[in-house]
Amino acid sequence: MKIVVTAAGMTMDSAVDPRFGRAACLLIIDSETGELLEAIDNSAGRDAAQGAGIGAAALVADKGVAAILTGRVGPKAMPIVEKAGIQVVSEVTGTVRQAVEQFRQAPPGAATAGSNSAAPSGRDARGGGQGRGMGGGRCQGCGGGAGQRGQGGGKGQKRKG
Repeated sequence: MKIVVTAAGMTMDSAVDPRFGRAACLLIIDSETGELLEAIDNSAGRDAAQGAGIGAAALVADKGVAAILTGRVGPKAMPIVEKAGIQVVSEVTGTVRQAVEQFRQAPPGAATAGSNSAAPSGRDARGGGQGRGMGGGRCQGCGGGAGQRGQGGGKGQKRKG
């Protein structure tokens, strides 16, 4: 299976970059053999004013990656990762080689420290209600806005005149 590790450099001996979208490099690795398949210079994401995580998530989804090993995936990228069914292993440290070896030694389906399921369930699946309503402003209209972590409802305002 293909996995991606965020890295500070283009080799297996590079340190794991704790950022996903703004990582210096994205290394695509065959988890069965430990072989480096592709090294991607992520300078476009690193230098982006916004949307770095979204771009990186779309890129790895297009590459057919099954898991991401990183320090953290941000809240804007996570919905794309979840929709693609990509497993996220967060709080990864050390070198890329060490991270891959630890991932390879974990039993299939075992939860490694800091791992997030792509489909959370139970209380963890609930959002924090960060949505903001987008009231239409027409009389008694109610606007509904979907936020990153939940649903928000905004009440429209009466127009004068």
